[in-house]
Amino acid sequence: MKLSARNQFVGKIIELKKGPVSTEVVVDVNGTTVVSSITTGSADTLDLKVGDEVQTVIKASNVMIAKDI
Repeated sequence: MKLSARNQFVGKIIELKKGPVSTEVVVDVNGTTVVSSITTGSADTLDLKVGDEVQTVIKASNVMIAKDI
């Protein structure tokens, strides 16, 4: 699958927090934690499990940066 998003990272699911409507997917990408909130229906369709290798795709129109001054 080809996507226009350039920020694509492969990692392993380390935690799933399933709710009735949404599921939080926690992915370890080379020691960095990436967290995604998706619908539980999507999580079920993808049959996500802890330990699965997945690709994270980050596409954002706004990126915020803060620094203590």
